[in-house]
Amino acid sequence: MVALTYAQEGKQIDCDAIKVCQDMMKQNTGIFSTFRGDMGLYIATLLSLTEDPQAVFRETLIVYDLLKAERFRASDFLIVAAFQVASQSQKSDYARVIQRTRAFYDDMKAKHFFYTGADDYIFATMLGLGNLDVTASTARIEKIYDFLKNEFWTKNSVQTLAQVLVLGESDDAGVDRVLVLRDAFRSEKIKLDKAYTLPILGILALLPVDSNSLIPEIDRAQAFLRNQKDFGSFSVSQQELLMLAASMVVNDFADKFKDDMTRAALSTSISLL
Repeated sequence: MVALTYAQEGKQIDCDAIKVCQDMMKQNTGIFSTFRGDMGLYIATLLSLTEDPQAVFRETLIVYDLLKAERFRASDFLIVAAFQVASQSQKSDYARVIQRTRAFYDDMKAKHFFYTGADDYIFATMLGLGNLDVTASTARIEKIYDFLKNEFWTKNSVQTLAQVLVLGESDDAGVDRVLVLRDAFRSEKIKLDKAYTLPILGILALLPVDSNSLIPEIDRAQAFLRNQKDFGSFSVSQQELLMLAASMVVNDFADKFKDDMTRAALSTSISLL
């Protein structure tokens, strides 16, 4: 996750900067804080890429408390959501963004009580940060979910896929493209329709690139990664390798087309890996 986050920014990993941010987080949080949990390293990585890590972390803590005040439960996912709000909005806009995030999440929970949980906080926040209408967007998520739910095994991942497509403002043709890409990848034994790779499949569907271009790019990325140190089959499974390779391809094309929304969706998906 650390390597992929730095790669997305086109930078070499700065271990010293990450360590400084980890120490800063420890100095400003309690021993049982969620900021010291599984997502702590990821947050430190994100902070290390900002111009003023201390200021951003200070705001992240403020937003985290505001989110908890809005009945969001403390979790690793909530600290990522707090960072998103702190780093992508003005302080004067925190209340509006958090209220929108709550509205998106509540609507998802009302429609899919058992599938919607803390892991949906991050995409709900991304939707809250934008200007999409809450009612229309949640209805659109549900429509896409109903269309795709029988095409894939994991229903929770289908909901995430629908969130990706709505975040990317995909039309019906874009939704159909998910299935076209899935079948094209399957024919080449590239399985992007599994639980953790399904959001990446959705992001690929948002790109104005056909499968004939995507398939060889993903194959090349997989071959490149597999030949790198610590990426052997005993260290990285084939599915993990595919996920990393597909993420690299998405990032490359998103840069080429200057597609900030796709990059945002990719960043959000990386946090769920």
